[in-house]
Amino acid sequence: MSTIPQEIFESALEYFLRPVAGLLADENVREIMINGIGQIYIENKGLVEKSDITFDDEAQLMSAVKNIAQFAGHYLRPNTGRFDARLPAGHRVHVVLPPICRQGISVTIRKHTKSAFGLDDLIRLGSISEETRDFLGFCMEKEKNMVISGGTGTGKTTFINAVSALIPRTERIITIEDAAELQLEQEHVVSLEARSADRKGEGAVTIRDLLHSSLRMRPDRIIVGECRGGEALDLLQAMNTGHGGSMSTLHANSPIESLRRLETLALFSGEEIPLRFLRAQVASAIDVVVQLQRLRAKRTVQSIAEVLPLTEAGEYEVHELYSYNYANEKLERVGVASFEQGGKNAH
Repeated sequence: MSTIPQEIFESALEYFLRPVAGLLADENVREIMINGIGQIYIENKGLVEKSDITFDDEAQLMSAVKNIAQFAGHYLRPNTGRFDARLPAGHRVHVVLPPICRQGISVTIRKHTKSAFGLDDLIRLGSISEETRDFLGFCMEKEKNMVISGGTGTGKTTFINAVSALIPRTERIITIEDAAELQLEQEHVVSLEARSADRKGEGAVTIRDLLHSSLRMRPDRIIVGECRGGEALDLLQAMNTGHGGSMSTLHANSPIESLRRLETLALFSGEEIPLRFLRAQVASAIDVVVQLQRLRAKRTVQSIAEVLPLTEAGEYEVHELYSYNYANEKLERVGVASFEQGGKNAH
């Protein structure tokens, strides 16, 4: 991170981002998409619309990008094409530079809400039901490992943040993220954040590095903001060796696909593991998959499924417990988990 005092950096960044200052302050705007200096889109109350706001010139936007990079500890080399960062207020930023982005400098800002979004808010918005909340509470009480799956913008981070409120206050929680966004209510929380390499290519700390550290920090539960690579194998092993009730998010379009995605990510670790053994680890580690969807302007739970043991053919199998009824626009109970009846993996 830059050694420039925070207030100086914030003043400079506020100056260069002044065209979108009103959008950053607007609580209804969740995402700002800058496609070059003359085209800015926003997500406003769940709907994407074009704004009439523009930047004065490329130099103004590039100055803002350089300030963002400096605060995040990035060094913009001539061959730098893209990077992730975080604004002082916690907003997540992804930058793609020309010539990779043909429209010009692309800056996507996903805003970080200052107030925690809880399960009661999700019930009020119709994303889940009270019965679903009670089931998720049962899962947290019984230390069930959970994956929150969905596409981009489906609210995975918001959901995992809300569910984390159900974790008992007596437990020690380690959170691991690329950019810190989780706002846990518990007191005994240690938040770890990955770090990019400096201008000399040194000092990088990856999600996998942090997972290794977390296992030596006596966690009761580990929450990984998002699995994107070989750290998936370390998380699976942690879940299988005494860290029940751990959680992560990942990009997938169904509960079965989320298990296959974990399998693929675990293979990125470089460890030589027989496929059947790896699949058995995935099926054993994950108890519940919550599948999120973005339905028009509404984010909701599409499905909640229990992960079953591998089939005789070595394939993944899930048992759907809740399913979204598109006719009634409600999440409805369609099955009972084996651990609710004292069966598989019951604690």
